[in-house]
Amino acid sequence: MNRSFYVAVSLVGSFLLAGCGQSAGDSCEGSGFICEEDTRALECRGGVWREIPCKGPLGCRESDDSVRCDTSRNAAGDACASSAEGTGSCDEAGRAILECRQGVLVETATCSSCTESGGQVTCQP
Repeated sequence: MNRSFYVAVSLVGSFLLAGCGQSAGDSCEGSGFICEEDTRALECRGGVWREIPCKGPLGCRESDDSVRCDTSRNAAGDACASSAEGTGSCDEAGRAILECRQGVLVETATCSSCTESGGQVTCQP
């Protein structure tokens, strides 16, 4: 199952350039995202760059003044962005609901079938 759950954040173009050479754990100011690699984004959260995996086929990419991180294949235990707090999605197998809680994806329900449509997640028992 391919989830279409993306983290997209608009940033000021200069902020993207300011992030060059940053690593998880380094200090930062404000908020925002940069791509650390093709498969990882960094989010400035609480004054520290925090790594977020982008395991989906589109990975992490920067364009114009935005960063897109494809989290469609992320799993329980993976970090998630502050902009995703409280949102749910289906796991890759379509057998569980994952919800972003306090910066981490948590499995909140198991299902025989999990589907997403129009921003709604449905879990069939």
